[in-house]
Amino acid sequence: MSVACDVKGRIAAVVGRAGAVPPRRTAASIDGMDWTTTSAEAAAHFVRRLAVETDVSDVHAALESGRPGFALVDTRSAESWAQGRVPGAVHLPGREIAGRAAVELDPAVPVVAYCWGPGCNGATRAALTLARLGYRVREMIGGFEYWAREGLPVETATGTTRPAVDPLTAPAGVSCGC
Repeated sequence: MSVACDVKGRIAAVVGRAGAVPPRRTAASIDGMDWTTTSAEAAAHFVRRLAVETDVSDVHAALESGRPGFALVDTRSAESWAQGRVPGAVHLPGREIAGRAAVELDPAVPVVAYCWGPGCNGATRAALTLARLGYRVREMIGGFEYWAREGLPVETATGTTRPAVDPLTAPAGVSCGC
């Protein structure tokens, strides 16, 4: 049973609609969550995610090292790029990747792609395009939004600044420990 059906069943039962079917409970389902995935399946899933994702803290640390080992690609529009970007990023809008990647990027160098943030799948689509073109690629989860919210350097035409850290996204002055 899907969560949507579970929710609809509960709503129908609450409002007293005829034919409402209460949610089915099994040992593997608790409040609509399926717990039948084995630990081995879960581990394989997270290994795959870590193979294709990175976060803003890891990207920042790599860039600060002076030898990141990847090209950082901002896949947002020209207007978004002008509002601010990660220093050192290559601007390659998602819609232009197929036509420009071979000119802008070295196929021997891995790529980290980012877009606006978690509410945008532009970096996911860009990473897919790059992977289909033969590039080794990761998506920077959190995107530019979390880069800026964590108080990391932001570059514009007027220079580079560090925005204030958003206390809801990054612990001020301490490591999160991950």
